[in-house]
Amino acid sequence: MDSSKIRNVAIIAHVDHGKTTLVDGLLKQSGAFRENQVISERVMDSNDQERERGITIFSKNASVVYLDTLINIVDTPGHADFGGQVERVLGTVDGALLIVDAFEGPMAQTRFVTKKALELGLTIAVVINKIDRPGCEPAKALDKVFDLFVDLGANDEQLDFKYVFAAGRNGTSRRRMEDEDSNFKPIFDLIVDTIPAPQVGTGDLPVLQITSLDFQEFLGRMAVGRIRQGTLKTNQTVTHINAQGVHKKVRVSKILYPDGVKLKEISEGIAGQIVCLCGIPDFTLGDTISGEENPVTIERIHVDPPTIAMRFWVNDSPFCGIDGGRFLTANHIAERLEREAVSDVALHVEKLEDGGYRVAGRGVLHLSVIIEKMRREGYEFTVGRPRVLTQQIDGVEQEPVETITIHAPQEFAGMVIDEINKRRGEMLDMTLEGVMTRVVFDIPARGIIGLRTRLLSLSKGYAVFQQLFKGYEPMKGNIEQRPTGALVSKDRGSAAAYALWKLEDRGVMFIGHGTEVYPGMIVGENNRAEDLVINVIKGKQLTNMRTTSADEATTLTPHRQMSLEECLEFINDDEAVECTPKNMRLRKIILDENARRRS
Repeated sequence: MDSSKIRNVAIIAHVDHGKTTLVDGLLKQSGAFRENQVISERVMDSNDQERERGITIFSKNASVVYLDTLINIVDTPGHADFGGQVERVLGTVDGALLIVDAFEGPMAQTRFVTKKALELGLTIAVVINKIDRPGCEPAKALDKVFDLFVDLGANDEQLDFKYVFAAGRNGTSRRRMEDEDSNFKPIFDLIVDTIPAPQVGTGDLPVLQITSLDFQEFLGRMAVGRIRQGTLKTNQTVTHINAQGVHKKVRVSKILYPDGVKLKEISEGIAGQIVCLCGIPDFTLGDTISGEENPVTIERIHVDPPTIAMRFWVNDSPFCGIDGGRFLTANHIAERLEREAVSDVALHVEKLEDGGYRVAGRGVLHLSVIIEKMRREGYEFTVGRPRVLTQQIDGVEQEPVETITIHAPQEFAGMVIDEINKRRGEMLDMTLEGVMTRVVFDIPARGIIGLRTRLLSLSKGYAVFQQLFKGYEPMKGNIEQRPTGALVSKDRGSAAAYALWKLEDRGVMFIGHGTEVYPGMIVGENNRAEDLVINVIKGKQLTNMRTTSADEATTLTPHRQMSLEECLEFINDDEAVECTPKNMRLRKIILDENARRRS
């Protein structure tokens, strides 16, 4: 096979626009699966968290053969928080398939990846998906895509994009709306005809840049990248050039290539293929693999800097080790964080003098995914409040600013706008879309911490929120922390329904009857601004005169169930989240009440 018969294409879509379902359909129709093979839905979202959250976090590769062309499909994350993944992925492909919902049109998160793709000069083909949705307007969605491209500064060639209409769930597509439905042949033709073949160097010397990392139980860490020129063979000696420019001779022990979605061993990789290499020790992303003699170095990849940092330290609560955690020590946590930082370029880890670690990433979602991963692997640790990272630019302290788009029902729009104004947001645009109001703001990243939860409670759960990194601007002044205090447990024991019922007028509870608590643990949100220490384990005193039935029956208001993101957004500077495999507990950093008062 030669390079002209290869197409490397990235799939770009907003969360929930049907990208992963469409890829499943392409794989099935290309014969990547046997007729009788049992396959899971959303085969590209293989990670547990991706399935639960319904989003793509980690970029993955698959390949299909259509007629005599080999198509490499690279799935990209849609969230700006995983920008580090996106930028590396786009460096390995020659074009992109932009999937847009025919009902919603292009959304804020599509902008992020599309902008990166246009800046790199990639050819973009468009699939207007979900044309089977009632009330959808495919032609209008197509116009909005054109407007988006103009807005993002696309050149004339990029504006003259080709498109196809599809219903991914049904496995059907068509070139024009008036055509009859056929299978995914129009999409395959669109890829082969509009996405260019990979540009490859003319020399025989192999050159590959490591843009991603894969891990397999028996093979260990594998370097993933696209061969820019030449061929790579198994057992070949090559030069590995690291970030410091140090040249080291290494031997490629295995070359793997996706066949469908499974990796298959091949004896040689040709220019244009995206391959996994085994046998390269201590590599980082951006390193170059080149020929043994006269090696060539490729310019390293630039990635947007982290905007949010959190402190991680050992779990020092009285409940340490009782939730089945296997990895509890500082060394365990350090080793796991460093392993994560190697595979994720947007993540920075640094050791602090107090024995903890500062972990910086692209947003609260980015860091919460890592916390959730570690929890599921049996780690126990404590994390502090997310803090925004500022920069000194020309002697002025500057902070990251995000552009946010919010859709909320009209009756709640006033409260939403008021809340964002309090957080130093500046309104850019406001439009009415039927019964919904769409508002666009520039807001400091500090103001976004806790905003999602607040908007959901203000709008009775209807507000939809998207964000995009804009850049750095001078500090915008003070932003108030959480206006309410915490309800803090006084004693250790099991929470009693009677005590919780008596305390209901004090605020909202985060725990229910029978929950184990300890001194300094946060059990609820106070109605007032100050913290309140309460006793939640005090049961009713029973005597001959006072029996359980004689008194009024205790009916508890259901307590608030907090997700990991909500916990991170809720805590103040003196509070933390204790993360264990079974539970997440909110707590004061200083557990002792008297010590807290003194500090």
